[in-house]
Amino acid sequence: MNTQIQRQSLFLVLVSIFLLWTRVESIRFDLESGHTKCISEDIKSNSMTVGKYHIVNPNEGHPLPDTHKMTVRVTSAYGNNYHYADNVNEGHFAYQAPESGDYMACFFAADHKPSTTMTIDFDWKSGVAAKDWTNVAKKGSVELMELELKKMFDTVQSIHDEMFYLREREQEMQRLNRSTNSKMFWFSFLSLGICLSVAGLQLWHLKSFFEKKKLI
Repeated sequence: MNTQIQRQSLFLVLVSIFLLWTRVESIRFDLESGHTKCISEDIKSNSMTVGKYHIVNPNEGHPLPDTHKMTVRVTSAYGNNYHYADNVNEGHFAYQAPESGDYMACFFAADHKPSTTMTIDFDWKSGVAAKDWTNVAKKGSVELMELELKKMFDTVQSIHDEMFYLREREQEMQRLNRSTNSKMFWFSFLSLGICLSVAGLQLWHLKSFFEKKKLI
């Protein structure tokens, strides 16, 4: 059991390393009027996260249609609100996550008759990917090699934090497994006791019935 959990943790760490070194690009999705679409992101506590979004103009060179408006809300797994924008066609947000968990960005398009579909471009980054390295280079007047070393250092630090985070999650899962096994044991013991009690009552009832009928 422990070996399997360790393998799963190692696999998650390797995936995290791959994601950290992979260039993060924005995503595009279609949103129909009167509907909502949500995107979740697992973010560790104290991690910086930034996001920007805009509605893609279906007619290049022309103004965006008036029907192309949306409402955007970003919340944490505990329901805390970190960004809200109403009746907009673009926007951005940035905050430092105070708690670990799945953060949700929901996009809602107002209902129109006839129904319209718009394309939304959404870019959401967190951790090392959320840092503006261009401004870091400008403010610090660092050389290219030094800038790459800073990126590598922050990436290694992020991987280190991710490993500790996964270890904490593994310990939580083990505690949950032990608690569940203990509860199942007592539940099985209680069920057995109830079954034996019911069987005893049935035997007593049958014995009393036969004695009244003078069959025994």
